[in-house]
Amino acid sequence: MAGGEQEGVAVPSQNKGSWSSFLKSIASFNGDLSSMTAPAFILSTTSLTEFSAYWSEMPGLLVAPANEPDPQKRAMLVLKWFLSTLKQQYASRNEKLGSEKKPLNPFLGELFLGKWEDAEGETQLVSEQVSHHPPVTAYSIWNNKRGVRLQGYNAQKATFSRTIHVKQVGHALLHLDKYNEDYLITLPPLHIESLITGSPYVELNKSTYIVGSNGYTSRIDYSGKGWVSGTKNALSAIMYPHGQEKDKSAVIYTAEGTWTDTFTIKDAKKNTVVTYNAKREPKTPLTVAPIEQQDPLETRRAWKRVADAIMKGDMSATGSEKTVIEERQRALRKQEAAEKKEWERRFFSKVDRLPVCEKLFKDVPGGSMEADQTGGIWVFDQEKARNAKPPFSALSEQLKNGWK
Repeated sequence: MAGGEQEGVAVPSQNKGSWSSFLKSIASFNGDLSSMTAPAFILSTTSLTEFSAYWSEMPGLLVAPANEPDPQKRAMLVLKWFLSTLKQQYASRNEKLGSEKKPLNPFLGELFLGKWEDAEGETQLVSEQVSHHPPVTAYSIWNNKRGVRLQGYNAQKATFSRTIHVKQVGHALLHLDKYNEDYLITLPPLHIESLITGSPYVELNKSTYIVGSNGYTSRIDYSGKGWVSGTKNALSAIMYPHGQEKDKSAVIYTAEGTWTDTFTIKDAKKNTVVTYNAKREPKTPLTVAPIEQQDPLETRRAWKRVADAIMKGDMSATGSEKTVIEERQRALRKQEAAEKKEWERRFFSKVDRLPVCEKLFKDVPGGSMEADQTGGIWVFDQEKARNAKPPFSALSEQLKNGWK
């Protein structure tokens, strides 16, 4: 239901003309592309609220830092985990479907809930669309057995200049209970390649940072294959003590390779300490409730008719079913405005400040919360989660007993 091989290539032969028209409309569009309606035939069956799950498809790597007593190695394991998530977040759909497709734009209040169960215990996920203008998805992932918590939010600002460029706004924050450590993670900019050929894929660019409260920073640089040279999906990274980014002698670990295939991490003596193969690392399946047991606001239930129409290739039904959801949302916003009310988020709340992030952002060149671009600063609200109404009672009980 959440996207499968049957979705096929991006542009069926009968839609080549429509694809050309769409590319022309993008080129002449002035503004944020998220507000532009894409042709139904290039839509994915998956909503952006599900993308939060890509952070933890390998729970063992997520929780590994919590088992490492050495602070430098702990920070290196956080870097390893983050790099391992990149293929899942930015290339797994392309490899599965034959090309990148435009995800469904979540509606305000849309939810995605799930869990992973393996040797590390139970790792749980809550993802919620906390803002529609601008579109912002917030998420919380936690493993009580290992005392690991990840939360964050992101928005995407898409513009066109020869290709689609996407600026990701927001951050992720990883917390290790045992060491009372936090790691701020910034999000990579990206662009879409191969638009003209109708087989689009994601390429990352520029740099991102992981800043740990234990005194260590990692900078990851991304590059791709150019017209003449370069390697597709390439990355290089360095880990160093805060404030010593430009001192080569201060580098503790380096990473080189590609985020879709293999990368290695070496220590200061050039000894390989990690060899990671993205194609071989086993994934833990995500468990979600059957659609009939889901809340009407949960992603797969809310978008089921749209997804079914996409899978059948019925573009007329796809468009009409999307319109039903969009019109319902417009009516709700109009009603709220008339009653001078605001939509109540189910699991997240807006705060004025997040001091832990503000402190860590000081070690990100030019970094800031950019709250004006995400409709505010969003945090997982434990009290809301504990008091979540049915059908979230089971989840609420787990939160009461586990989240600290």
